[in-house]
Amino acid sequence: MKIAIVGATGAVGQELLRVLEQRNFPLTELRLYASARSAGKRVTFRGREYLIEALPEGPLPVDVVLASAGGSLSKQYAPTWAKQSIVIDNSSAWRYEDWVPLIVPEVNAHAIKGHKNLIANPNCTTAILLMGLYPLHKAFRAKRVIVSTYQSSSGAGASGMQELLEGTRAWLENEPVTNQVFVHPLPFNVIPHIDSFQDNGYTKEEMKVLWETQKIMGDYEVKVSCTAVRVPTLRVHSEAVTVEFERPVTPEAAREVLAQAPGVDLVDDPANKRYPLPHSATGKFNVEVGRLRKSLVFDNGLDFFIAGDQLLKGAALNAVQIAELLLEPVAR
Repeated sequence: MKIAIVGATGAVGQELLRVLEQRNFPLTELRLYASARSAGKRVTFRGREYLIEALPEGPLPVDVVLASAGGSLSKQYAPTWAKQSIVIDNSSAWRYEDWVPLIVPEVNAHAIKGHKNLIANPNCTTAILLMGLYPLHKAFRAKRVIVSTYQSSSGAGASGMQELLEGTRAWLENEPVTNQVFVHPLPFNVIPHIDSFQDNGYTKEEMKVLWETQKIMGDYEVKVSCTAVRVPTLRVHSEAVTVEFERPVTPEAAREVLAQAPGVDLVDDPANKRYPLPHSATGKFNVEVGRLRKSLVFDNGLDFFIAGDQLLKGAALNAVQIAELLLEPVAR
């Protein structure tokens, strides 16, 4: 399979290269594209140097395009790329089009069948949530989901991570802390504002969790409410989740389900101080789920905590997993 990465020098683009290498993805050719200012740079992949190319106007000479260069660029170019290649888009540009499958392979791999050469990667927060929620939904059927997120600086890309590091350094040296990427200075702060506010008082980031959860699970009766918060960590989005189920559920039964769920590490031993953490989830393909306990609000309710590397399962890993599905005969 011939692969192109668009946005190869960004945070997700760099992770895409690492994931392709770590999973030994069977490719015969690799093309790397970025903005004109990055063209001419070289990166190493599987022991060989590759040249970063400026993005051309027309179709790309590959089988699959892994696009991670922003929504406006994908809106402009993805239809052209899709004339010749299968496009797996990591932006929000196409997620809400009815004809574009929105895929988390552990949840709805079947939806890739019959795609029209354009496949959307979900929002990182949603992908991480569904790794814990969907296995429980299958077993006990979720009715209402309340999510509070703790989203790291890398959710805003490499520039977000850099701003946090530079701001932390300035804070510790008693210098002014400035912000351009985030709406307020992030060091030693939490910001309950990610993306633009909507007419209903929720931010678009929060609404994405509702829209995408329903679409991916194929169940528009599940109600979802989210509060999205930026926190001063470098990697990994964490989420506190409360779910009301239709069927009776216990923490013990939920642990049995999650222990067998693909892509999930059950980390649930509070007595020994073991629970999901950004530190332990950083760089990990699997999502950590723990702190399972019976809800004090809902009769058939459960509370739990998730931590997942949003540059991996929330972005690059999920995209490569979708590309792996394309290698299977049913996808073609």
